Amino acid sequence: MRKEVVVIASLSTTLAVVVAFGLIKKWKKKKEKQRRQTRNLVRKFARECATPVKTLWLVADDLVSNMKASLASSSIETETLNMIISYAAPLPNGEEEGFFYGVNMRGTNFLILCARLRGKNSHVSDLDREEISFPPDLLDATRQEVFEFVATEIAKFILAHPHPEKEHSNVPKKLGFTLSKPVDQSGTTLNHWKTFAAEDPVGKGMVNDFSQALKNHGINDIEIFAMVEDTVGGLAGGRYYSRDSVAAVTLGMSTNAVYVEAAQEVPRWIHQKPASGELVISTEWRNFKSSHLPLTEFDDSLDAESSNPGGEMFAKAVSGKYLGEIARRVLLKIAQETALFGDKVPHNLTIPYQLRAPDMGAMHQDTSEHREVVMEKLRDVFGITDSSEMAREVVAEVCDIVTERGARLAAAGIVGIIKKLERTQNRRSVVTVEGGLYEHYRIFRNYLHSGVWEMLGNDLSDNVIIETPHGGAGTGALFLAAAQTHHS
Repeated sequence: MRKEVVVIASLSTTLAVVVAFGLIKKWKKKKEKQRRQTRNLVRKFARECATPVKTLWLVADDLVSNMKASLASSSIETETLNMIISYAAPLPNGEEEGFFYGVNMRGTNFLILCARLRGKNSHVSDLDREEISFPPDLLDATRQEVFEFVATEIAKFILAHPHPEKEHSNVPKKLGFTLSKPVDQSGTTLNHWKTFAAEDPVGKGMVNDFSQALKNHGINDIEIFAMVEDTVGGLAGGRYYSRDSVAAVTLGMSTNAVYVEAAQEVPRWIHQKPASGELVISTEWRNFKSSHLPLTEFDDSLDAESSNPGGEMFAKAVSGKYLGEIARRVLLKIAQETALFGDKVPHNLTIPYQLRAPDMGAMHQDTSEHREVVMEKLRDVFGITDSSEMAREVVAEVCDIVTERGARLAAAGIVGIIKKLERTQNRRSVVTVEGGLYEHYRIFRNYLHSGVWEMLGNDLSDNVIIETPHGGAGTGALFLAAAQTHHS
């Protein structure tokens, strides 16, 4: 009897082992299938996002064609790029010297600056800046209420940073005013700002309103210049140091490019020809469309669900507002189809715009052995507390694919502008690039540079110099104020 019990027990143990082995084998087979599915999805996405040099040139050529068509049109509103004439006054030439003030208005905050310029061979000196956030109750206030608040803060700033030479002079202080296009995914932003065409009466009205607000706060000895988009300020800063500075690009939450165009190339310019013979054109390239943009199902769904379907197609592939959202959509599909983060899809992964560009950049640039930063961001952003090392590698790879495509498309845009100006052959061109994507996202910056180099090759790529703003972000307002030194 005892022997039979032992035999039965042995058979039971063997059966349990066989069953367990079968379950493990089945589990391993399931996991291997999920891994293959994951790899296939990532490879498919990478193929669809590919930006070989041939594609980049097709995009650049389309941009040039759009630019020419828009400039030739008698209307600002076209089916192509708007190409707004955003600044007609002379840009700095590097001879300007003095102490200037500036304001850079952003979406939910603004920057006040002052500095001394000592000529093109010297750096910006005595630079002081203060960043101030708008109180929540001002986010939906009237333009005049916003100006009153800004004027109050400027009065405090000037008191703390007085003009060193003009305290006892009747010569007005000079203040440049630039506007950043507001972008905020939550919807809480100041919506009073836009890019104004040169000589736009609405823009002039804003200058007058702001001047009155300053006077209401006892600031009577200051002149305001250039209430334009801050990308124009970046161009002014570049031109201060180099006559070869021909364009400026913003690559942050939003994106735009401005460049210097010969006035005769703009038939719709009906005012007196500027003394310099130049106009600054804001391409508004965020609205650029091309059949050659390598867009995917994720771009299509993002566009369809956005507040402006069919609009800002270039921005949706290039700018910081959208890069993280594209990556999130890809990761969501992988999670749904392959259980990348477990059998249950994390709730936060289903929330639009949950992944912001800075978090995406932190994960992408994580060089730790086990991707610890990716693990932390998955936990903090998506509530994923237990991620496999493979999952973390997939996240980094998806971020890389999205970033490479965006940066290289931006490179194609820059080369397109240089080509429009017929400067790709044996002419030095300086392009100022600012914005968080370029300045703080190292891999994005590297991909952009390599894109320009690949398009132009060894012989021509050295002709294009890409640099960050002199004195840092927001200083363009100072250079625009300085431009008036010899012209006002």
